[in-house]
Amino acid sequence: MTNTSTTYAPDGDGSFISAASTTPSGTSTSGTAADAPSAQPGPDRRTYLVRTLGCQMNVHDSEHMAGLLEAAGLVAADAEDAAAWAADVVVLNTCAVRENASTRLYGNLGQLAALKADRPGMQIAVGGCLAQKDRGEILRRAPWVDVVFGTHNIDVLPRLLQRARHNERAQIEIAESLQVFPSTLPTRRESVYAGWVSISVGCNNTCTFCIVPSLRGKERDRRPGEILAEVEALVATGAVEVTLLGQNVNTYGVAFGDRTAFADLLRTVGAVPGIERVRFTSPHPAAFTDDVIAAMAETPTVMPSLHMPLQSGSDRVLRAMRRSYRSARFLGILDRVREAIPNAAISTDVIVGFPGETEEDFEQTLRVVEQARFSSAFTFQYSPRPGTPAADLPDQLPKEVVQERYDRLLALQERISAQENAAQVGRTVEVLVAEGEGRKDTATHRISGRAQDNRLVHLALPAELAGSAPGAPGVPRPGDVVTVRVTHGAPHHLVADSALDGGPFEVRRTRSGDAWQAARDEAHEHATTVTEGPVPLGMPARR
Repeated sequence: MTNTSTTYAPDGDGSFISAASTTPSGTSTSGTAADAPSAQPGPDRRTYLVRTLGCQMNVHDSEHMAGLLEAAGLVAADAEDAAAWAADVVVLNTCAVRENASTRLYGNLGQLAALKADRPGMQIAVGGCLAQKDRGEILRRAPWVDVVFGTHNIDVLPRLLQRARHNERAQIEIAESLQVFPSTLPTRRESVYAGWVSISVGCNNTCTFCIVPSLRGKERDRRPGEILAEVEALVATGAVEVTLLGQNVNTYGVAFGDRTAFADLLRTVGAVPGIERVRFTSPHPAAFTDDVIAAMAETPTVMPSLHMPLQSGSDRVLRAMRRSYRSARFLGILDRVREAIPNAAISTDVIVGFPGETEEDFEQTLRVVEQARFSSAFTFQYSPRPGTPAADLPDQLPKEVVQERYDRLLALQERISAQENAAQVGRTVEVLVAEGEGRKDTATHRISGRAQDNRLVHLALPAELAGSAPGAPGVPRPGDVVTVRVTHGAPHHLVADSALDGGPFEVRRTRSGDAWQAARDEAHEHATTVTEGPVPLGMPARR
């Protein structure tokens, strides 16, 4: 186990772009941060902002970063300051899976420099997968950055910020292996009604297009008791939904030799008193077994939704990707899931333009997508990542060929998604109300949330409640559950306006809604007694 720790002298200039922060309505798990800066009283406390680029693992890592900063005495920037990037500490948690992630990072850093020049004492930190990969390259290209830290040592963030301030020099520390399991760190949760729980970190696969194993390391699993304790702690703070996270979540148990560990974990977590919805992401088709399907079907709290990455429908391309399954096995898994869980909504990932992909290979992908009938798909144009075997393969495809195929795949999936969602019209669904899911809710007087199968639902309030704010009498709060009938299906969402035609509109107020209300009331009281200016209410949007 080795660490690299190097000091650089910052200089140069540049400027900045988009971000996301936590707010007073999130939930915190207390902890300690070694060498943390001492808290400053009242309005003089330093503020922070965390911007996440990447997957759900990055989102959850950002919650730990926020928790560490709060344990160190910082407070989340309020809505107005966050929108203007007016924070004392800005943390960019990066992704390295696709090329545009690197472009976005350096674009953001370039613009942040100008903001920093006008804000004495401001600090910029870069963490995550791209920091693990690029290391000193970040400070070479953006020497105004104060701290660079990797995926294996999130816990050092407060210490490095303090050291950079004290020494007036940039600090970089990249660990080569995991130092502290992230779930043991302080956490600032984005939501009071739903939470991420990491059950493993790292990956043992060797997919030729993927750089994650070299950045996250080999798979390491948490003990079941630790996971269960975290889920119970989430329930105690008001959560009713939990999502289990892992790079290959269904290979959980490999570290302690238990092949049924993941199915057992689903049943155990699903039985925790107070938990109403259990989800997980992302499984690997090669390790997806029938005992997991049985656990999903037989555990009422495990939701009828599944994200199953396809990547390609061509067996030849799957072989070149080192994906250890073939299209027939993949489709067989979907058939067995739908036989056991008829209403399951299945989503996927697909890569277009892998090196050497022929028109025939791509047609096979279209065939599998047509057969699979995915409710939605994340589609990507292949981009070579330095350090991966695929980056050195011959027959890299021209951009115009990849774009044309991507457009055809996107059109096909849009058609399928529209058809699958149109088939939901007339169904009665239970929607867990969220905050930040419906961008047009103010204009449409709807509220939004997720059905049990994870489809996004925009639902109308009864006419007498239209336009009322969450928390007003009779209006469902984030975390409450509303039973409605679907009246329209679009490619990316459902509309449930049954409340307007005399159809079902039943509100079940929950512990989560109570927790949201309490957090909002606390934030409002804080705003009127301690701070000046606006204070955000409710949870931030997931980006």
